[in-house]
Amino acid sequence: MAAALERSFIEICGFEREAERRLREVTVNLGVSAPPGSLKFPDSAGAFHYEESGKLLSVTSNRFIYWSTSGDSVVLVEQSLDTNLLNNAVKLRFTHCTVLPGGVTIQETLSNVVILISTNQSVHRLLLPHPTRMYRSELVTELHMQSIFTDMGKLSLQDPAYSALIPSSAGTSASPGTSAAWLSYHGDAHFALASPAGGITVVTLPPPDSQGGVSVLELKRSSVMQRLSGWMPTAIRGEQSPADLALSLAVRELEEDSFIFALCQDHRLRMWSLREQACLLEADMLEYMPACKGVKRVPGHGHRLRLAFSSTTGLCVCVYLAVPQRGQFTVLQLVATDNNRYSLEHISSLFSTQEMLVDFTLTSSDVWALWVDDSNSTVVKYISFEHNTAAQWNQVFVQPPPEEEVHIGVDLDPRETYLEVLFSPLRFTASAIVKALQIFRRGSERISDLSWEALKKEVTLAVESELQSSVTEFEFSQEEYRQLQVEFWSRFYSCCLQYQEVQSSPLGLTVSQHTGMVCLLRKGFVSFLLPCFAVDHLYLSYDQYLLSEEETPITEDPEVARDVLQLIQCLRLVSDSVSAEMAYEMEKALEYLQAPERAAELVLENLLCNDSDNVIVDVQNKLQDVRNPMAAMTVLLREMDLETDAEVAADGPMAPGQSLNVRISLSQLYGSSTAVSVVCQAVCHMAMTRALFCRDLLILQKLYLRFGDNVFLGGGAQLLQLQQDLIPRTSHLLSSYHLLKHVSQNLASSVPINTIDANLQHLTVLELSDTPTMSPGRSALNPQTVVELFYQTAARRLIVSQMFLEQQSSSLLVWTNMISSVVQLLAQLLWPSNPGFQFPECLLANCQYTQLQEYVRLIGPWCQVNIGSCRFMLAQCYLANGEGQKALRCFQEAATEVEKEEFLMRLTGSEDEDAAATPRLQYYSKVLRLLEDVGLPELVIQLATLAITEAVGDVSSQAALWTRVFKHHLDLGHNSEAYEALTQNPDGSMQLDCLRQLVVVLCERSQLQDLVNFPYVNLHDEVVSIIESRARGLDLLTHNYYELLYAFHIARHNYRKAGTVMFEFGMRLGREVRTRLGLQKQVNCYLAALNCLRLIRPEYAWIVQPVSGATYERPGASPKRNSDGEFPAEPVKRQVDILELRDLEKEYILSRSRLTLAQHHPPSAAIAGGASAAELLVLLVQTGLFDSALTLSQTFSLSLTPVFEGLAFKCIKLQLGGEESQNEAWGWLAANQLSVVNTKESSAADEAWRLLASYLDRYPSTSGQHHRYVIHKLLSHGIPLPDWLVRAYKCVDAPSMLRLFLNFDLLEAAAELVLEYVDAVLGRGHQYFGIERPLSATSPPAWLPYTSIDQLLQALNETQTQSALYDKVRDKLNEYHRAVELMSRRRLTAQSWHAN
Repeated sequence: MAAALERSFIEICGFEREAERRLREVTVNLGVSAPPGSLKFPDSAGAFHYEESGKLLSVTSNRFIYWSTSGDSVVLVEQSLDTNLLNNAVKLRFTHCTVLPGGVTIQETLSNVVILISTNQSVHRLLLPHPTRMYRSELVTELHMQSIFTDMGKLSLQDPAYSALIPSSAGTSASPGTSAAWLSYHGDAHFALASPAGGITVVTLPPPDSQGGVSVLELKRSSVMQRLSGWMPTAIRGEQSPADLALSLAVRELEEDSFIFALCQDHRLRMWSLREQACLLEADMLEYMPACKGVKRVPGHGHRLRLAFSSTTGLCVCVYLAVPQRGQFTVLQLVATDNNRYSLEHISSLFSTQEMLVDFTLTSSDVWALWVDDSNSTVVKYISFEHNTAAQWNQVFVQPPPEEEVHIGVDLDPRETYLEVLFSPLRFTASAIVKALQIFRRGSERISDLSWEALKKEVTLAVESELQSSVTEFEFSQEEYRQLQVEFWSRFYSCCLQYQEVQSSPLGLTVSQHTGMVCLLRKGFVSFLLPCFAVDHLYLSYDQYLLSEEETPITEDPEVARDVLQLIQCLRLVSDSVSAEMAYEMEKALEYLQAPERAAELVLENLLCNDSDNVIVDVQNKLQDVRNPMAAMTVLLREMDLETDAEVAADGPMAPGQSLNVRISLSQLYGSSTAVSVVCQAVCHMAMTRALFCRDLLILQKLYLRFGDNVFLGGGAQLLQLQQDLIPRTSHLLSSYHLLKHVSQNLASSVPINTIDANLQHLTVLELSDTPTMSPGRSALNPQTVVELFYQTAARRLIVSQMFLEQQSSSLLVWTNMISSVVQLLAQLLWPSNPGFQFPECLLANCQYTQLQEYVRLIGPWCQVNIGSCRFMLAQCYLANGEGQKALRCFQEAATEVEKEEFLMRLTGSEDEDAAATPRLQYYSKVLRLLEDVGLPELVIQLATLAITEAVGDVSSQAALWTRVFKHHLDLGHNSEAYEALTQNPDGSMQLDCLRQLVVVLCERSQLQDLVNFPYVNLHDEVVSIIESRARGLDLLTHNYYELLYAFHIARHNYRKAGTVMFEFGMRLGREVRTRLGLQKQVNCYLAALNCLRLIRPEYAWIVQPVSGATYERPGASPKRNSDGEFPAEPVKRQVDILELRDLEKEYILSRSRLTLAQHHPPSAAIAGGASAAELLVLLVQTGLFDSALTLSQTFSLSLTPVFEGLAFKCIKLQLGGEESQNEAWGWLAANQLSVVNTKESSAADEAWRLLASYLDRYPSTSGQHHRYVIHKLLSHGIPLPDWLVRAYKCVDAPSMLRLFLNFDLLEAAAELVLEYVDAVLGRGHQYFGIERPLSATSPPAWLPYTSIDQLLQALNETQTQSALYDKVRDKLNEYHRAVELMSRRRLTAQSWHAN
């Protein structure tokens, strides 16, 4: 419901929160000297409100300028409630001059703001640009704007067009007492100065663009005598000062003439015409004062004069006559008669008993007045001068000064308590604290540009340092140290109190005639007067006002209204009797979430025990006069309850249907830091007042229960209603307002940018970052309370939208209506029992986790609205603080409210994944994504496991959740749990995806044991397919999928499959990785394949040769279409090759030979990888790896000739080479199996020959062809044949050896061989030629290579030098022939003898 407004106002202080306002000082020096004995005028203040400050679409909406004067300086500040103005404060200092009372006037023209200043020696005119001319566009969208004072420093204030000295001839050397200034229609600046000699001096500055000079005009009483013959004012006898000495001046322009009103020392009001230079009206104000005897003889000193003009009442004049104990305001209306004559018509006389009037303001309907009473307290009141039959002034509840003493609970730290009070946003200005700090330090250093937090640290350091320096003892008890703390902190606190009192000195009062905004101008700050709500008015009213009231806007029923007022009086009695200690106990009970009813009972017990003034008796007597207390309490509770069913719309454009200009203006309305501070402090004061109200009402209700039938006319039924309904409602309201009070004073924390970014990312995961409430913002207030943060970033937009939905046509900004609506709507947004949840959302968006936790803690026991949303917010706070388990518990608790609360429904409503899922499952999905984003996989697993139990029947949700569980178990290294989750997944495709991920991840982690040992029930073929596809599709050296597949098959005793895998691995290595490492792996692969086949029975020891070229079937590929989706021309027929054990052994030998070659000659690795057996044989021989070459040759049935030829050639090279070749030869010699017998003198060549000899022995050949090839090689290179070789070959094939000698023209060797061979045949040395039985009659027939011998004889015969040798051979042959002949005869004889 809309709150009822009373006629009273309450002051809200807009404290600045900077250590020092950034004032730019401008000094104006006209070269004058200070006059002797010049007067000192009291400080004063005033304000100017722009004409369009009440229009929504204006640049100057809610914008005004206020000033304060002190001695020779004027401080000007431009303020706006809509935008923050930059460079908005300037201090003008006029050297050797004193600013006069009423010496500052501000007026506006179409293009300028004109400031007129009067001092005792000079007058000044300042021309500043009008705000409407400062911005090129009509649409101003910035939150910050330049003030009109931005370029003040560029003005030439000493220029004659802007400043002028008051001519000394215009008066005596004494200073004018007061002044008034105005701008004429023609642009002239007029300054009316009250001449000390009586009369008025008018100094005129011509328009700036004209050539004229300063003119001075004197208005004296002689002018009156000339114009009004016979009319002579009465002079005051015996007075030194003239009777017509003006005490207060005011000016109004009417009909192109300026009328100057002067209230003079003789209590007369005179009106002068500037055009006529004559006094047109004179009236004695004492005629309107009853019982004025004696007053006429006393000259007036504190008289004041104010004017007000409106279209309905015309020009009204209000005169204040400062008579001791009988101050009176007289309101008169100026009436024009014929012949240019004027008269005054009395409207009202208003009386005041206040002592000292500081300022007053006249509006078209009211008189606002500001006093200071005997105790130096500020008093503000206002009264309607037209409709006030009872002459009753309306109250304004000014803010009292901070408490003189701070109550410190026994369980609290004094330092923390004092800091909390000092730096509360409600009590002290920053400048007061800074000045107190400077005094406390006793230092001269200036403190400036300190942030709020930095200032707090400086204060703490100063007080603690002072405490430490005063300590002389080294040991203290805890209580003694506490007393010292209290002493020093209270000393600093008293300093702050003194400076705050100075800062709070009232200087003036201003009321905007355009918006009705009332401001109280104090020395150090400006405060705003806001309309008081009816409940607050009743509780705050002074007793005399409360007794005089008969009705209240809370209710229309006069009987109930009378009961309400009577009840309020009882509350006031209770409030006055509650001690500070009891108030603190009540506050502590609320803070510690204890039952307010129980705390109220304890307070009541204390009141009853310490009732020395019989307050309880007085309360009981008054309660007996309340006829229907239940109805009165119900009315009060209903008025204080801010619960509303209508929720403020959070989405959509501001003021839909309005023009762009209107929407932009609304987006700025009440958006400046000043407005933010005022609105939020108003909510804070409302909460503080109503919390006390509810506290006292709860105590009073407990008192009712104690009195029982003694005060109840209705008896038991009413007592039951009180106990079961009203007391719980009051307790609930007390807790709610305590919460509002807490958040209104709780400062927001500054947040690092990385925290903001992380929080924004989390909100994005939750899909909340686009909502208006969730948009983080920044303020010019530093620091700001969390309510100010909420108002600025979210609430203001919602409030303004709500207000202008209700009144779309109104564009007038009426202060009393607007500010009350804003405060009421903000309080409703903060009210915990309302369905809206924008405030906690805002705290979350701005990373105010500590404040949000405290908020949830305070509402936990008693608030039954948004329970789940609060648990969700608390979970977010725990997450931000790293308390994951607590967060998970809160997330689970919030799940039960998902379908009941708007915030949680909005959280789950934007889910796009599966619209068919239940809201709770959607909620779990959001939270799981958030936990994943934060990086808490253990919590994801726990919550997903819980969600699975609720997803019964929802296969897709179950599959997604099991997939999440699997993923995070896998990430955490919980391999068994991951496999278990995989097997539970009901979705086949997801299960395969998980299986594939399991294989890949465990391979990358090298956790192959786990991967192999899993049972894979019903998944065996899928696992094999996955590993095979990975093995065939990835790089061989960086991934070990073939080894994994081999181990997988081995573990399941499938040796043939294992062998096939390793053989395929080896094939691919030989084809793709032609390096030494690849060859090494290939050898190992073939060895493993051989081992596998040897483990199974021989008839099954075979494998199918893998297809070459990596043309493998893709899993899931179509059997009828190719990769392009086309039908193949005809089915591809593949031939299947079966490999047996011997085939694998041949591949192994080939691979091992390649590896040996690569190890001994690395450059050959790339070539060897693809070489055939024959090609590899050549490479091995070239490298000197003869053992390997021989093994390869035998395995593949290759000829050994290349081996022997190659070794022979190396022997030749060693034979002919030097020492270097000898050294190099040891390398390849070591790679072969050398002879065991070795001597120290053995060289590499000797070893090579020995190796050759061993090979010839080990690998015999038919007809000694290996020897022949070796000898041929040696002879072709001209190398003498080693004896062992000759001996060996003679024994094998002497004829072939003879032919070799002949081929190479070795005639002597051939001749010697023939001689020896013939002897061997004849029986001499036949064993050296392999002849088993020499020539004899009984031996088999012998033969000689006659063809070769004939060739030898022919060659020897043709060679003259070999004749001797020829003869020897010839003789040897003859000898042979004779022996043959002899043997032949003997054989024939023997045969014949046997025949016979």
